Amino acid sequence: MKIISYNVNGIRAAMKKDFIEWLTAANPDVLCLQEIKAMEDQIDTEAFKEAGYEYQYYYSAQKKGYSGTAIISKIKPNHVEYGTGIETMDNEGRNLRADFDDLSVMSMYLPSGTNDARLSFKFQYMDEFLEYITDLRKEIPNLIVCGDYNICHKAIDIHDPVRLKNTSGFLPEEREWFDRFVESGFMDSFRMFSDEPDQYTWWSYRGGSRARNKGWRLDYHMVTPPLKNRIKRSVILSSAVHSDHCPVLIEVE
Repeated sequence: MKIISYNVNGIRAAMKKDFIEWLTAANPDVLCLQEIKAMEDQIDTEAFKEAGYEYQYYYSAQKKGYSGTAIISKIKPNHVEYGTGIETMDNEGRNLRADFDDLSVMSMYLPSGTNDARLSFKFQYMDEFLEYITDLRKEIPNLIVCGDYNICHKAIDIHDPVRLKNTSGFLPEEREWFDRFVESGFMDSFRMFSDEPDQYTWWSYRGGSRARNKGWRLDYHMVTPPLKNRIKRSVILSSAVHSDHCPVLIEVE
C-alpha cells in the first residue's frame, strides 16, 4: 500500500495547479490531505473519481474556508472514523481515520501556534490527542498517523535551530511533547531510512525560502512498532509545488 500525506493549503487552489495530473502520476493507493479549506460540495469530487479514487471522505471544519482533513482512496475502507469525540478538535475537522483490513491510517492536522490564544489551543490539543491516541493504540495496534504536526521534532528537522528555538513549531515544550508521543509507541518512518540533514516539508512563502531550502520538516508518517518490518520506503516528495508544504510518501507491505 502506497500512502501519501499532503497539506495542500486549500484543495481548490491546489486543483487549479494541476493537482489531479500530479496525483495520477504519483499514483498512491491512499491520499491523506490536510488544510483542505473547503466543504465537500465545494470540491470537484468527480475529478478524483475520474483519476481512479472512488472512495472519498471529507471532514471539514465548522468554520468555512479553514482547516479540515480528507482521505481519498482507491481501496474501500472497512470503516471511517470522523473525529475523536473531543469537541474542541473536532470543530476544526483535524482528525479523520480509515480502517483497512490489517492497518488503519489517520489524516491528522495539528494546530499551529500563530498567536498566544492559538498556542494555548495547540497545547490543549496536543495533550488531549496524546491521551486519545494512547487509548486508540490498544484497540488498533497497526496504526499510521500521518499529516502536518506543525512541530519540528529535532534540530536536524529545521534549517536554523538556534535562531528559531523560541518560535512556535520548535519550542522546547512542543519538542518534549513529540518525545512523549514517540515514547507512547510511535516511530518516525522517514528517519528509519534517512539521517540526512536539510530534508524539509514546509517553506515560508517569504524571502525565497523554498529556493534556498530554508525549511522545516513538519509533515510525518508516524507508525506503530508492529508495522516496522512492513515499511519499505518513506520519502519526502519535495518536487511537488501545489502548496507551501510538500507531500510525504510511505510504502507498507
